[in-house]
Amino acid sequence: MSVHPDPGVEQVVDVALAAARRLGCDDAVVVVTDEGSTNLRWAANEQTTGGTTSERSASVAVVRDVAGGRAVGSLTRAVASRDDVERLVADAVRELDGAEAAEDGAALVVGPVHDDFAEAAPPVTPEALAGTARTLGELFARARGEDRELFGFAEHTVTTTWTATSAGTRHRVVEPYGTVELNGKSHARSRSAWAGAGARDVGAHVDLHALDAEVRQGLTWQARRVDVAPGRHDVVLPPSATADLLGYWLLSAEARAAAEGRSAFSRPGGRTRVGERLTPQPLTVRDDPAHPVLATSDVVSATSTDEVASVFDSGLAVPGTRYLDEGVLRALPSTRHTAALADVPVAPWAGNVLVDVTGGAGGTTDLLAGLGDGLLLTCLWYVRTVDEQTLLLTGLTRDGVYVVRGGEVVGATTNFRFNDSPAAMLSRVAGAGASQVCLARELGDWLPRTAAPALHVRDFHLSSVSEAS
Repeated sequence: MSVHPDPGVEQVVDVALAAARRLGCDDAVVVVTDEGSTNLRWAANEQTTGGTTSERSASVAVVRDVAGGRAVGSLTRAVASRDDVERLVADAVRELDGAEAAEDGAALVVGPVHDDFAEAAPPVTPEALAGTARTLGELFARARGEDRELFGFAEHTVTTTWTATSAGTRHRVVEPYGTVELNGKSHARSRSAWAGAGARDVGAHVDLHALDAEVRQGLTWQARRVDVAPGRHDVVLPPSATADLLGYWLLSAEARAAAEGRSAFSRPGGRTRVGERLTPQPLTVRDDPAHPVLATSDVVSATSTDEVASVFDSGLAVPGTRYLDEGVLRALPSTRHTAALADVPVAPWAGNVLVDVTGGAGGTTDLLAGLGDGLLLTCLWYVRTVDEQTLLLTGLTRDGVYVVRGGEVVGATTNFRFNDSPAAMLSRVAGAGASQVCLARELGDWLPRTAAPALHVRDFHLSSVSEAS
């Protein structure tokens, strides 16, 4: 008997749970993921490739009582038949041979039951980017007339996830999202500027003409070179750079690491900094599965355990959390288990990062007047953690660092390596724009759902000159 990829999810679940019970595992979690994607790529003012892909995988976690608690075996692979599902479960059960009790072992959560659980994933076709392709043709023609070259890609992806457990959870969520990156080059490719965007529907909600205007402006600013020495500078971070830095901030804020003294969110004595004011600015970092543009699943779907997800939490509601609440640390991403260890509220991460500052208004260019003299960055690249306990990061600026004098851009300077900590940076925020949906340049490949404001940051550490372009 075949299990067809679409619409056979309910059958995959039934077969997997029955196989787990038959093999001695009364508790199990099954997560089926269907990802459909269509994309366009272009280089030197010509579309180069494009296509549509579809991929389905099933993840199974089986639970067995052992001495001292509950052990977990889990596997993920593609499944196309009943036999595939049976083998997947049998192999997951074999993972239990000699397994010790999981530290986070607990009863499974009784989660929601959705009426549409058995529905198939919505199809993804090239039509999702048809309007984008037409607009690109217009942009290519204009770029050729201005002796510019455009490079980049656009992608529209729909991820459908079904989560089922032996405790009764039957949850289905559809998450559409897309990204666009546009890079412009001119003057024998000696100048390079970038703009990017994310949206629930790229074809409907991304203004490619606006992105192209942003790129053209950057290339124009690069006509004049102004030498600037490395050091600490007042800077304006556009939303992309803010999202990268505060995305790293949130991703480093796990409750357990904080309680064990391993992070910038730790206090002496095995305590966390929850309750402390971290910045005088009314700055908030939160997540929200119900965000109108950046929506994510409102339950945990986990078949393995890490710092912010637990198999035993699958089906647990994700309500959305204000981690930094107008400058005060209120929560840390956690599972039920790590929240208990750290003595903080349970806060399952929703998978998006939303940053805003109460009273923030305008955008990147609006902050320049308040900057006075300083630098306007475009985006960050190759960001890496240097010191987890201070959250010191290093990375490069890319595709445009612009010199600001008297509140106006007067030219461009070299790229830099930066060494700074978003944890320390919070106290140096001097101004903010309005939060907007944006694309983090570094994290965007796997964390595309971000919203952030432009920030005016004092004494941002640009440690050395970089030749990256």
